[in-house]
This record gives sequence, C-alpha cells and structure tokens, in this order.
Amino acid sequence: MFLAWESPLDRASLEWPHAEPVLEVRPTTDADLESIARIHGDAFGPEEGPVIVDLVRELLRDETALPRLSILAESEGRPTGHVLFTAVRLDGPGERPVARILSPVAVLPELQGQGVGARLIERGLAILEERGVDLVFVLGDPTYYARFGFQPAGSLGFEAPYPIPGENAAAWRVRALSPGAAERFAGRVECAPALDRPEHWIE
Repeated sequence: MFLAWESPLDRASLEWPHAEPVLEVRPTTDADLESIARIHGDAFGPEEGPVIVDLVRELLRDETALPRLSILAESEGRPTGHVLFTAVRLDGPGERPVARILSPVAVLPELQGQGVGARLIERGLAILEERGVDLVFVLGDPTYYARFGFQPAGSLGFEAPYPIPGENAAAWRVRALSPGAAERFAGRVECAPALDRPEHWIE
C-alpha cells in the first residue's frame, strides 16, 4: 500500500490553489476522534479507508508514538482535514535527533485541491519547529513534498523502516527543522509499532 499515507488530494493537486477556503487549524482533542476517522475513511475510500482509520486510531493511543502532534482543519465548524505527526527514533551513531514522521494526512474529497492539506502540513511543521524538533520524515509524492522543503532522505543517509524500491526511492523524504540537522545525523528510522508494518511501506 505504498504512498497510502496521503489521500488523493496531495497526489492529484500539485499546483498551488488560487484561493484557499476559510479554515481554522487547531490541535485535536479526544472529542475529535470520530471526525478524524470519518475524514480519513472518506478521503481514502472504501478499500484503503478502513486500513488508514485503524492506523490513525492505533497511533492516537500508542504511547510509543509520543510525543505526537494531531491537527484538525475546520471550515465553518465542520471538520474537513487532518494530519498526524508521531515520534520516531534514529538508530545511528552518535547523538540522536528529535524526529517525527508525517503520516497520514487527509482532506474530505469535496475539498481536495483547495489547499487544506498544505495548510495542515505548514502549520504542523511550524509547531514542530517551535518545539525543537530536528527532523521530519515522510513517504509521499516527491513533487508535492518538495514544496515544503522535504529532500530525498536516502541520499542523505536516512534509511526507511523497510527498504523502498529503487523506482520509488525519491518518495522517502526528510525536512530539517534545525540548522544542519540533515548533515549531523544519519541512520535507520524506527517508528511506532502501528506504523512499523511492511504493508505501509512496500507497494
């Protein structure tokens, strides 16, 4: 299920939108769980949706995913999009960075392509930078994530939890949030058990 951590909004909408919907973007609470599940279920569709919903539920209750950042977008009080960042560790030599992984992100189908996903990702990265996070990883469309400053991770010395096929190597990416972090660290990324499954990494 390679690239299943992002709903079709991001793979299909690679041009910046001309206008963005009026949104409130905020951290989630426990009361938002069903809204979050509905967003991911609708965004990913009947085949992949249930798998992604289960993944999100597991990550939101998994203590090994802490500290995590869960952000909801609302339009006129209606939940419309969600992104989740969870903790990862780097198995490598020397000092270990503070790192997160972006997975998954989704927007309701009728609002895809209107900049909701971009707003969620940008807000999340800004919060993580304020919190002192060094690195953020993602497996996703290379062209889309390059717009947010994500670089190919493999060529910088960061291994994914599972080997990425050569033709998809550019999809494994990293964004440095602290100066020089991409050069100071290297190693294999270890994520929470819910995400550490081959079906989330291998097509």
